[in-house]
Amino acid sequence: MSGIVVYSRREARRNAFSAEKFKKHLGARLVLQEELDLSEPCDFVINRTNDARIAENFERRGIRVFNPARLTRLANDKQKCYEFMAANGIRIMPVGQTRPPLVEKPSNGSGGRGVRLITSGSVEIKEGFVYQKPASDLGRDMRVWLIGGKIICAALRESKTDFRSNYCLGGAARLCTLSREEERLVYSVASLLEYDYIGVDFVFDSGVPVFNEIEDAVGARMVYDLTDTDILRLYCDYIKKELG
Repeated sequence: MSGIVVYSRREARRNAFSAEKFKKHLGARLVLQEELDLSEPCDFVINRTNDARIAENFERRGIRVFNPARLTRLANDKQKCYEFMAANGIRIMPVGQTRPPLVEKPSNGSGGRGVRLITSGSVEIKEGFVYQKPASDLGRDMRVWLIGGKIICAALRESKTDFRSNYCLGGAARLCTLSREEERLVYSVASLLEYDYIGVDFVFDSGVPVFNEIEDAVGARMVYDLTDTDILRLYCDYIKKELG
């Protein structure tokens, strides 16, 4: 089987370790998004770009893409994702806020980039952003990693200096064991999705976990820092099984 893994040039530099894992265990060639030929001959694609159009192109050609285009579209449009979750009975923090306090998020953002907490003053509502009520427990959230319908691990992230607790922004993280209720919530979210390898993030409101977002091209550094789990090897093994 001949496969490719697609990263943007910037993310390829940041994720050289991951790209090497896909090469070692699957023989997948690294192709930069900026140089991708959409007629590229291959048997499977690992799309690590958050760009659903790449997945759609290869799926139209009958080529298996990890993650599917449908997941990538939903995960990278926060407004639609929140609407989808709320419509399916998953609690979210209210969106469409116009008065502070509120959190302003790029609808297609990830990693906490471009996210602002606005606590006072007037708010300029901009296209392409989500305006959401803040959860009460600022600077604290939980990420859960899943592969093929199975929870792999979970971590609590906390920051004492920033309302964003993202690991890449300096937040501290520790491994956590999900309660039965938390596990049920994670699987309730996951059951609504068609996915291969994702992270699901939750914020805490008065101590209760509330759905926050899906990480499509989810990072693995935190897992390797906190555990002995070779999560990318698990993902590669899953891909092999999916490809038969």
